[in-house]
Amino acid sequence: MRTLLIFLLLIFNCKNAENSFEKNYTWHKIEVTATAYNSLSYQTNYNPSITAFGDSLKPGLNYIAVSRDLLKLGLKHNTPIRIEGFNNIYYVKDKMHARWKNRIDIYMGVDVKAAKEWGRKKIYIEYGIPKRD
Repeated sequence: MRTLLIFLLLIFNCKNAENSFEKNYTWHKIEVTATAYNSLSYQTNYNPSITAFGDSLKPGLNYIAVSRDLLKLGLKHNTPIRIEGFNNIYYVKDKMHARWKNRIDIYMGVDVKAAKEWGRKKIYIEYGIPKRD
């Protein structure tokens, strides 16, 4: 019985934290082209484990790179992103070469097969802009 009570409290606390997170942002929906990338030198540069913002990449992290035109819309460093087809919140942690427009690149660790299977798709994303008090 005690274990069940602890489990229910954990679920309740997680839901409250999630609702609080949702309430702190105004969410905007846009359509983008989504591709995937890996932290491998032939896909990035001489140091594939560091993003353009200086964050460290490690497999399992929910990170994305955005085209520079999306930065101007408010998809800045650490912006939370909901991606169509994914359950988790992702965060803007990298930026793409200036030649790309209206595009995100989903980080898939070192799993090249998963990135290739994802391919290139037009999808909807929602990005959160912090509400002002």
